[in-house]
Amino acid sequence: MTKKNTKTPDEMSFLDHLEELRWHLIRSTLAVVIIAGLALLFSNFIFDIIIFGPKSMDFPTYRFFCKVGTFLGIDSNFCADELPIIIQSREMSGQFSAFIWTAIWAGFILGFPYILYEMWKFISPGLHPNERKHSRGFIFAASLLFFTGALFGYYLVAPLSINYLATFTVSSEVSNNIDLSSFIGTVRTSVIACGLIFELPIIVYFFTKVGLVTPEILKKYRKISLVVVLILAAVVTPPDVVSQILVALPILILYQVSIYISKRVLKRQAKQEAKLKAKRAKKS
Repeated sequence: MTKKNTKTPDEMSFLDHLEELRWHLIRSTLAVVIIAGLALLFSNFIFDIIIFGPKSMDFPTYRFFCKVGTFLGIDSNFCADELPIIIQSREMSGQFSAFIWTAIWAGFILGFPYILYEMWKFISPGLHPNERKHSRGFIFAASLLFFTGALFGYYLVAPLSINYLATFTVSSEVSNNIDLSSFIGTVRTSVIACGLIFELPIIVYFFTKVGLVTPEILKKYRKISLVVVLILAAVVTPPDVVSQILVALPILILYQVSIYISKRVLKRQAKQEAKLKAKRAKKS
């Protein structure tokens, strides 16, 4: 156990801040390790049901797009009996490494709210009381956005990417024997990347607070962001407009919400500055 630091943020030296940060990181790491250890007990469920779920054509996403395609009279790969891929491990320690690292990443994903909590405990003492008051829902909002993004990545981005890449061929002479680490990496990257991308409103909130972002900057680069999002959607989805829109639309909505949040932050700061000026004027 460590001795609780009773100094105020203004009294703490740079080394004191580093020591405080170190213990927050240590507790976050321990939480990830503990959750990873528990995840090992449910490895069959994690691998067979969750990770290899998008490999089965019974996956909810494939059934949905198959029904949509059938309704519109469009032939698609989503109605196939199975994906033309074989997952294999080509290294002696391949399955063991996948077993351990998957548990660690599961610990990070499930322990994300606690990691946010430790981050908040480190940041919040440096905020003004009114700023802490207006930021009480930070952990809940950030966790909700992260898990929403993770589910979006798992149920939309990952299966669309896997289905498209599994059915893409350059020649009938080539078969898709996918390495275990490559398949898991696709699912993991889709889930975690989308989870972090959905944190955009939170990131914009804090960047606006410190003056790095303004609504004008976000509006200025909105068209560029739109192009980038559409390109990314085209890369990770099959070459059809419906899939690309389904992937791009939530991110574009988040971008617009971020502009609104940035405006709100600046308005609130302007009101606080006006109140401070009024108080100073009364005192003088």
